[in-house]
Amino acid sequence: MAAPIDLVLEFGGGAELLFEGIKKHQVTLPSRSDPWDIKHLLVWIKDNLLKERPELFIQGDTVRPGILVLVNDADWELMGELDYKLQDQDNIVFISTLHGG
Repeated sequence: MAAPIDLVLEFGGGAELLFEGIKKHQVTLPSRSDPWDIKHLLVWIKDNLLKERPELFIQGDTVRPGILVLVNDADWELMGELDYKLQDQDNIVFISTLHGG
């Protein structure tokens, strides 16, 4: 059984507007049988934090194109994207690069 993990989730570039305007969230993910990865984290975010218009954040089982994801200040593409195994105290940042006009 994987132990609970504490994370800091940050949303910027307009993505925070989908989370009641709150940019920084301290969260504790509950214990689960499999290790937590970003794919499961996105489902948890959608179920627990996302307040409106999930289609602006999630597309299929990943983030929508135009959302930059950083894991501890590194591009998630270098970390294995959806398969990255979350560690206690990780800092995950979601930045929207899409701007309406």
